[in-house]
Amino acid sequence: MKIVECVPNFSEGRDLDKIRAIVKEVKSTPEVKLLGVEENPDYNRTVVTFAGSPDGVKEAARKAIARVGELIDMSCHKGSHPRIGAADVVPFVPIRGVTMEECVDLAVELAREVGEGLGIPVYLYREAARKPERRELSYIRRGEYEALPEKLVSERPDFGPCEFNERVRRTGATVIGARKLLIAYNVDLATPDLAIANKISGRVRETGVIRKTNGKERIPGLLKQVQAMGVKLSTGITQVSMNLLDYEVTPPHVALEAVRKEAKALGVEVTASEIVGLVSLEPLLMAGRFYLSSLIPPHPPLLKGGRRDSEEELVRAAIKGLALRDFEPRKKIIEHALDLGTKD
Repeated sequence: MKIVECVPNFSEGRDLDKIRAIVKEVKSTPEVKLLGVEENPDYNRTVVTFAGSPDGVKEAARKAIARVGELIDMSCHKGSHPRIGAADVVPFVPIRGVTMEECVDLAVELAREVGEGLGIPVYLYREAARKPERRELSYIRRGEYEALPEKLVSERPDFGPCEFNERVRRTGATVIGARKLLIAYNVDLATPDLAIANKISGRVRETGVIRKTNGKERIPGLLKQVQAMGVKLSTGITQVSMNLLDYEVTPPHVALEAVRKEAKALGVEVTASEIVGLVSLEPLLMAGRFYLSSLIPPHPPLLKGGRRDSEEELVRAAIKGLALRDFEPRKKIIEHALDLGTKD
């Protein structure tokens, strides 16, 4: 069985009618299962997760992008998350029986259909990138939607129009690619001070910060394969919002403990964390083993007879150790949502 996951991020997180119309396109596509819809009013952004056969997933993505182009006007869009278009980023992720090369082919095919068929500028990123600098989403999104008229000239898209016409004014550009499983991971801070969240983000992200002392000097961050930024929420708190690009390099528990350490040094408490979209089982098992062995006192039933901890117990320990909020394993873990069958 070939299974591909797609996790498009759309620039609408407040109008539920529009979000439902977009999701309907995915749900109506054969050979595709909708796994999650997470809207964020502060970011004004919705993350939709679905999986299925390669052809089915590509068709669902194309239909959703077409619908988004009808519903969202980027010239009116405001939100706290970086974005370059209405269908902002559309990544394909190999899950089972599919190679990364096959996902790259899917990305290129979809990019051509969106660029030539829908009239939307498309940039290829990550494993599908045709230029080394375009591997990074942050590079493509520099200046965001507001800088798109100039970008279309200086950074010609891989497919689609190179002019900021009336159609592109509404849709913006779309970034399509193939990548390994990414974990969108946010850590809540008990402070309304965005400067503190930004300081912590600069200390933990791989690119670090630029210090201006007798010229510019980049100070590398603590965590490899991690992007991070500070975000202020309408609830009055702030977040360190992270993308964990490779959980085998930096899993969620390592990222959380780094943020906790930096926050403590600044006199700020970490209150909770959240995983946006779905996550695979393995990083949660890694977190569960870590917290059972180092932070959470051992529970006799877990160690009785010297047996190893079960999957369910490790997931439970991960949820507690990571202080995850609104986390339902059956809905948030990819293998559970797809009912792929896992072993204790």
